[in-house]
Amino acid sequence: MLTKSSPISTQSNLFHSELFSQLDVKDPLIQLANTINWTVFDDAFEQHYSQDNGRPSKPIRLMVGLLLLKQLENLSDERVVLQFKRNPYYQYFCGYSNYMPGMPCNATELVHFRKRIGVKGFNLIFKMSVALHGKQAQESSVLIDTTVQEKNITTPLMPNLPLKSSIALISWQSVMALKRRT
Repeated sequence: MLTKSSPISTQSNLFHSELFSQLDVKDPLIQLANTINWTVFDDAFEQHYSQDNGRPSKPIRLMVGLLLLKQLENLSDERVVLQFKRNPYYQYFCGYSNYMPGMPCNATELVHFRKRIGVKGFNLIFKMSVALHGKQAQESSVLIDTTVQEKNITTPLMPNLPLKSSIALISWQSVMALKRRT
């Protein structure tokens, strides 16, 4: 069942501290949160939810916000959920007006949300990101971080390296028609 994203309230609450009054308004996450048109995501993704039955879902703004923060900060699903709990800027970015000390969702719910919105949903998020950055997103040069590229090398400490080298020598010996020394 779809849970509508609640807009950030301007009314004070006696029992909970309001996030916006305590955060730096010039922070990039606050500015980005105020720039994004979040209703576009609500309108686009509400078709993937049942309106009247099932367990209430997490707000769409929360899930889209967590996906954006995951990509911005290069975090895993588990890490972005944990950082949400610790960081009030993340909470404001995801639409919370009061500080929430607990986890917003389980990390596996992000996996389910990604499957639910599919490729079209990701394209919508990507188009919004490109539209926000304008000409900066359409640069001709792209930097690629290759520090995590897998390399096809074998270290000398590998236990099967002597076996591989002796097999290679035996096959080379048969190709060259050499006699083995005894």
